[in-house]
Amino acid sequence: MTLKQDSELAELRKRIRHSTSHVMADVVTKMFPEAKLAIGPPTEDGFYYDFQVPEPFTDDQLEKIEGSMKEVMAQDLPFELHEYGREEALKLNADEPLKLEIIEGIPQDEAITTYSHGGFEDLCAGPHVESTGKIPAFKLLSVAGAYWRGDEKRQMLQRIYGTAFETQEALDEHLERIEEARKRDHRILGRDLDLFSIHDQTGPGLIIWHPKGSRIRSIIEDFWKDEHRKAGYDLIYTPHIGRANLWETSGHLGFYQENMYAPMDMDGQEYYLKPMNCPFHVMYYNTARRSYRDLPMRIGELGTVYRYERGGVVQGLLRVRGMTQDDAHIFCRPDQVEDEVNGVLDLTFFLLSAFGFDEYEVMLATKPEKAVGADERWELATESLRKTLSDRGLDFQVDEGGGAFYGPKIDIHIKDAIGRRWQITTVQFDFNLPERFDLGYVGEDGQEHQPYMVHRALLGSLERFMGVLIEHYGGAFPTWLAPVQAQIIPIADRHHAYAVQVQAEMETAGIRAVADTRNERMNARIRDAQLQKVPYMLIVGDREIEAEGAAVRMRSGEDLGTVPLLDIVEKISREAAERR
Repeated sequence: MTLKQDSELAELRKRIRHSTSHVMADVVTKMFPEAKLAIGPPTEDGFYYDFQVPEPFTDDQLEKIEGSMKEVMAQDLPFELHEYGREEALKLNADEPLKLEIIEGIPQDEAITTYSHGGFEDLCAGPHVESTGKIPAFKLLSVAGAYWRGDEKRQMLQRIYGTAFETQEALDEHLERIEEARKRDHRILGRDLDLFSIHDQTGPGLIIWHPKGSRIRSIIEDFWKDEHRKAGYDLIYTPHIGRANLWETSGHLGFYQENMYAPMDMDGQEYYLKPMNCPFHVMYYNTARRSYRDLPMRIGELGTVYRYERGGVVQGLLRVRGMTQDDAHIFCRPDQVEDEVNGVLDLTFFLLSAFGFDEYEVMLATKPEKAVGADERWELATESLRKTLSDRGLDFQVDEGGGAFYGPKIDIHIKDAIGRRWQITTVQFDFNLPERFDLGYVGEDGQEHQPYMVHRALLGSLERFMGVLIEHYGGAFPTWLAPVQAQIIPIADRHHAYAVQVQAEMETAGIRAVADTRNERMNARIRDAQLQKVPYMLIVGDREIEAEGAAVRMRSGEDLGTVPLLDIVEKISREAAERR
């Protein structure tokens, strides 16, 4: 499918879903006359509508709402656009307090529009399909609480989620993906596989990594560090807090303060938990006078940052308040920018491929409404990134206004095993911090020049990346990432000593192995290893001891029979080394 066809299909789905949310609101207000309307937008995968109601909706009520919606669609009622003056719109929505609040926020010179079908009319800018009969296939999915306007200090509303598609076949495929995604939910697998936990007492969005999860994270970190050193990066460590004047100079207090935690008073000075690592890397750059010969300088860090996320949007590992970013900043001359961005993309695709991600969607994000820097610099930076993508022959879409406040960026979305998109990598151009911190280098002409700066995070935050990995693999990590690569299961008590010996030999070879000598039936221990998604299960008894091997059962269910121990070690080691 071409980019144009993708865009047309996305627009059609947007119209279908927006129209379905209106039909749902129509039915809900008829079935529950006390319900007050909030908003009902389309989303990437469906739609929702928020209602203020005395009691939460039940599953039985959802079924009835869905049935009544089908009746409205069968009537094929046209969607009609209306335009009102401010006073008319306020009068029309006199019984809808949340709609009145929306109207009050509309600029005085902006038109106020509604869409109607049958006797139902809703404040809306559109677009919609022609009529209710043009909604081919839909399904209501779930109910959840949602604060009005995402503010936990406002009233709690009831949000009904649904989805709609252009064909029943497309809907069925989506519902199958939802079911598969449910099975892969990283929050459930994280608990079942004993990888991490989140506790009310410590606070939402703050992760405690368990030994198995820590082991996977360490493997990822070691791999990241090794590959960055090979690519010419110097790795540093920086503090978790910084004085207010650091964040004032960087612009974060002016442009990002809503995502920062409240200041701490220390010795009469205000300090903030760092939301980003960039200013500290700038501080390192400024510790010496730099020459053009020193550039490019590639500075990397697995740096933990803290960002305030509203309680309603915090979600497992995917949206957290304390995160470790695979952060790096490149200081370079203007003539080096293109090569450096290309180098970043080379490293990106290599790393992502090693983790099993080979399908990408690339976005070029341009200047947002809230930004710093002259227009000419934005144009220069944007065109530089655009040229790099074009020269590589990469298909990309433009995300108008999606850049950071300090520069345009390239965002890379990966596709997981069930086709979901995840925004992982970002490469950001920055001419703001070099100016704000008065960075310089001595050029070949002996004069002072200002370096260019490239921000880049290839895996994003380790927390979010781990959540994506868990769901991509359904918890069945490839051998090189598996926290336990081999579980040795003795048949009887007299085989325990050999199982422990096998574990020791495998550990000596660098294999993560565990001898399961619990007082449980063998079949129960095999089942536990399968539930823990261990790649290799090694069953040992009299015959295996005599053969100096083990009966190998794979996680997939394949039975390799009795294999010499040296061959098992070689097979697992090769798989891990090749990252298969």
